[in-house]
Amino acid sequence: MLLNILLDFHWTQLLQPQWYIENGGLWFVVFVVFAETGLFAGFFLPGDSLLFVTGIFSNDLVKAGLGFSTHNSFLNLLLLGIIISIAGILGNMVGYWFGRKSGPFLFQRKDTFFFKKKYLLQAKDFYDKHGGGAIVMARFLPIIRTFAPIVAGIVEMDRKKFAFYNMIGCIAWVFTMLFAGHYLQALVMKYFHFDLRDHLEVIVIGIVLVTTAPILVKLFTGKKDKHSPENNA
Repeated sequence: MLLNILLDFHWTQLLQPQWYIENGGLWFVVFVVFAETGLFAGFFLPGDSLLFVTGIFSNDLVKAGLGFSTHNSFLNLLLLGIIISIAGILGNMVGYWFGRKSGPFLFQRKDTFFFKKKYLLQAKDFYDKHGGGAIVMARFLPIIRTFAPIVAGIVEMDRKKFAFYNMIGCIAWVFTMLFAGHYLQALVMKYFHFDLRDHLEVIVIGIVLVTTAPILVKLFTGKKDKHSPENNA
């Protein structure tokens, strides 16, 4: 099976949340959440959409990943949320530690495929503006959530303060996305007899557009401000 996956693999599948669920299940999801929130090379991984789709397949993932099912959708979601939250919390702790150890080096490092200095600078601006709350809000922003804990480590944010915001942000993010996916699927099936699992591509595109909108707005408004008459005076 592993050989077939490798033979059929194309890098674009890394952007498709259903690929992780179909080929790795629960523990692949756990690894992706850890990598996206703890390793700067994981900024391109599909965090929001993966959690949303995980919520849709929550009952199947618990049964296949843990070897049993509670036979209760809410308890299955709770189990998933706890397991995935632990991975996300640990991921951010790794990012924080990495930032404390190698902060100055990162700001001097040249861009590579897995590292973009501009993302680090965007995360720093976001952190400077929102302080500790940035650790919570960053969870809901692609790319920013990967680099926010690194920036927190670079500026030597108090460990206890970081740990607090880290746990709050991760739990809020994970459970929000899981519950949204699961219960939206249930509601749509109940009232419209429409299975979201048959249209995951459209859902993923929608989630990506919604979650990246704040970043795009900031990017374009920032450029506009730089070229404003006041700044050029």
